Amino acid sequence: MKKSRVLIMGAAGRDFHNFNVCFRNNPLYEVVAFTATQIPNIEGRTYPPELAGELYPAGIPIYPEDELDKLVRELDIDQVVFAYSDVPHEYVMHKASQVLAAGADFRLMGTKETMLKAKVPVVSVCAVRTGSGKSQTTRRVSDILRQMGKKVVVVRHPMPYGNLVKQICQRFATYDDLDKYECTIEEREEYEPHLDRGTIVYAGVDYERILRQAEQEAEILLWDGGNNDLPFYRPDLHIVVTDPHRAGHELRYHPGEANLRMADVVVINKIDTSQPDKMEIVRHNILAVNPRATVVDAASPIFVDDPQAIRGRKVLVVEDGPTLTHGEMSYGAGVVAARRFGAAEIADPRPYAVGSIAETYRKYPNTGPVLPAMGYGAKQIQELEQTINATPCDLVIVATPIDLRRVIQINRPMQRVRYELQEIGRPTLQDVLSARFNFD
Repeated sequence: MKKSRVLIMGAAGRDFHNFNVCFRNNPLYEVVAFTATQIPNIEGRTYPPELAGELYPAGIPIYPEDELDKLVRELDIDQVVFAYSDVPHEYVMHKASQVLAAGADFRLMGTKETMLKAKVPVVSVCAVRTGSGKSQTTRRVSDILRQMGKKVVVVRHPMPYGNLVKQICQRFATYDDLDKYECTIEEREEYEPHLDRGTIVYAGVDYERILRQAEQEAEILLWDGGNNDLPFYRPDLHIVVTDPHRAGHELRYHPGEANLRMADVVVINKIDTSQPDKMEIVRHNILAVNPRATVVDAASPIFVDDPQAIRGRKVLVVEDGPTLTHGEMSYGAGVVAARRFGAAEIADPRPYAVGSIAETYRKYPNTGPVLPAMGYGAKQIQELEQTINATPCDLVIVATPIDLRRVIQINRPMQRVRYELQEIGRPTLQDVLSARFNFD
């Protein structure tokens, strides 16, 4: 029987996972190419033979997604698999129409084929949008489980933007491991808060290999989701975070709506800074599509070391990168802190942006007068440093989960913004976890 020729559309995460678990050793398919988007500088590479398997001794090329029409036609593609996240439903169907017009089938892969089963319990924390607050929710769940005496190991959704062979299976226990694997700013933002708690983190490219290693040292695996993607491991408890600052998005983005419909627990986050009518929209939508879910109300209070240092100052605000880019927010916790603690002015970094940072503003024109902490490689980290130091201001407010001074030199005073999840009322996440796993 003729093999079906497949192209996988991705962004260096879900695309590689779908290939590994569904196509790598499957003689019915020939994966001819990947395409890449969202993340800078990942196209033009090859998915290496060490990961692609014996059916692909030369590996698999990765092309820019803007070549999709030509690739479908010239490579005689039978089937295109859409495999990235945090995009509007309309966007997905535009891509489907593009593929259909070029002559191929369009496919979304479900959980039955793509979720792996662990030998230990799995708690997953995902979201309906990037920037909803899943990182602080994951930290909160980790703290609860550790207080209950459980050995928790975190497995983070992939961010393999470097040498894919070196990143097949990564284990992080110390800051030295971050340097060993040459982690990007985005990776450090996700890993460091867990390392600060003494929690081991796994990530990489081959998530079955990661699973089999991680479950050997865990009583409970905690899946720390990325974007609004679905878990790679079948969860025993699926927690999904919503954001009333973007009320309605929980039903308008892929695969965030699928996460909402699958959720055992839905966290309505940021209720301390959201408008009541927006929260009611989110509650209504949860009830409409998943009335069985337990709803937990929560806030994400912010903290700075010295609030008085902000008052009356002109401040440059550095926010979490993905929240501002494909998360489509024009501000984040840094702007909230600047306003709350009396900054006189928020400096606009856009006229001083260089290189790929300037390109980020062109690609995401709705980003406000704040600086996304982009740092997907050494060059981009250097350009972020240049942009920060060129922007006229009295103080830099950094609202990323890491201390940026570990990776760049900032030539002005700095205040870090921290935020943690705080449940409001009952039930709490501790109530939910205790009931599900019969913890005392």
